[in-house]
Amino acid sequence: PFYLSLMQQYLLFSQSVDELIAGLDGLDDASRRNLTFYARQLVSAMSPSNFISTNPEVVKRTLETRGQNLLDGLTRLREDLANSSEGINVAMTDRQAFAVGENIAVTPGSVVFENELIQLIQYAPATETVFKTPLLIVPPWINKYYILDLREDNSLVKWLVDQGHTVFLISWRNPGPEQHDVTWADYMQMGPIAAMEAIERACGEKSVNLVSYCVGGTLTASTVAYLTSTRRARKVKSVTYMATLQDFRDPGDIGVFLNEAVVQGIERSMQLKGYLDGRSMAYTFNLLRENDLFWSFFVNNYLKGEVPAAFDLLYWNTDGTNLPAATHGWYLRHLYLENRLVEPGGIELDGVKIDLRKVSTPSYFVSTKEDHIAKWNSTYHGALLPKGPVTFVLGGSGHIAGIVNPPHKQKYGYWIN
Repeated sequence: PFYLSLMQQYLLFSQSVDELIAGLDGLDDASRRNLTFYARQLVSAMSPSNFISTNPEVVKRTLETRGQNLLDGLTRLREDLANSSEGINVAMTDRQAFAVGENIAVTPGSVVFENELIQLIQYAPATETVFKTPLLIVPPWINKYYILDLREDNSLVKWLVDQGHTVFLISWRNPGPEQHDVTWADYMQMGPIAAMEAIERACGEKSVNLVSYCVGGTLTASTVAYLTSTRRARKVKSVTYMATLQDFRDPGDIGVFLNEAVVQGIERSMQLKGYLDGRSMAYTFNLLRENDLFWSFFVNNYLKGEVPAAFDLLYWNTDGTNLPAATHGWYLRHLYLENRLVEPGGIELDGVKIDLRKVSTPSYFVSTKEDHIAKWNSTYHGALLPKGPVTFVLGGSGHIAGIVNPPHKQKYGYWIN
C-alpha cells in the first residue's frame, strides 16, 4: 500500500503538470516546446524509483547486501564524475569490455593519408574483383569513426567491402585548444576534398561515391554544392545521406537548447577553452531521452550498484570527441539558428557561394522513423532540394540503431512511398 500510494501520487503529479502546461494561453510554439521539455525533466527526476527509500527494489537490495550496493554505487559515481564535464555522464556500458582494434573496429585496413584534421583509412579488399569507383565514407566528427565498423556482424564497412567496394573512411581528429580557429570550410577542404585527392592518387580514379552520416552528411551536402559551384561536380558520382539534416527549420528536441541566448553562452565558453567538450554534448543529447539514457542507468549503477552490461553501441556513444570553437559556433548559428544552408547563396565557403538546388548528383537519403536528432520530417525537406535524381527511404528505429542495423537481422521495416 505504501508504494502503491507513492505511485498514484506521482502519476497525479505528472498529470497535473501536463494539464497545467496544456492550459496555458499566449505561448508561442517554441516557448511551449521549451516549457514542456523542462517540465518533463522535472517530472522524470522526481520519479520515486530514483530515490533509495522509495524504490522497493533498491530497499530490498540494500537489506540483502547490508548496504554494499550503495558503496559500489558511490564508487561508480566517483568514476563517472571524474569522466564528466557538465552534469554527470553516467556510464552506459562496461568500458573495460571493448578496445578499438581488438573487438570493435576490426575490419582490416590501414591509414593511407593524414593531415592536421583527418586520417584516411583504406580497407583491404575482400573480393577478387572490385567496383571501379571507390567509396568514401564521411562520418560525423562529434563521435568516433567506428560507429560504422563496430562488430563483424553489424559493420557497414565490412558489409560494403564484402560487396566488392573499395572503401575509404575519414577518421576525424579529436580537437583541442590548438584547433580553436578551424572552420567549416577547413573541415570541407581538409576532410572530403583532401580525401578525394588522396583517393585519386591511390587508385587513379577521379571520382568517388560518397556515403555520409549525421553532421558528416551536412558537411558532405555543402561539399557537393561547393564542387558544383566550382565546376567539379563530376568528382562525385553519387551521394548518400544517412540521418542528415540540411533544412534546419525544425531541428527536433535539440531545438530546446538552441536559441540566441544559449548559443551566445556556448560561444563564450568555447572562446575560453578553444573547443566544446564532447562530454558536455553527450550529456545534452542524453537528456533528450532522459529516462532511457540517464535515469535508468542512474538507478542501476548508483542505487543498485550494478555494473552496466557490455554493449558496443553504447560504448561508442560514450566515446565522444571535442568540437572546435570556430566550426561549432558557426554551425549552431548559421545552420540551426538561421537555417542558411537551404538559402541560395546563403552560405559562402572559401569565397564561393553555394546553392543546394543546383546539385545534379544522384542523391540517396536514408532517415529513421523515431530519430530525435535528425527528425525524418525535417530530413525529407533536404531531399526536396537537389535538382538531380533523389531517392528517399524511411527506415525504422532511431538515429543510431536505425542505421546500424545489418540486413540479416531484418529487425525493422522501411517505406519508400
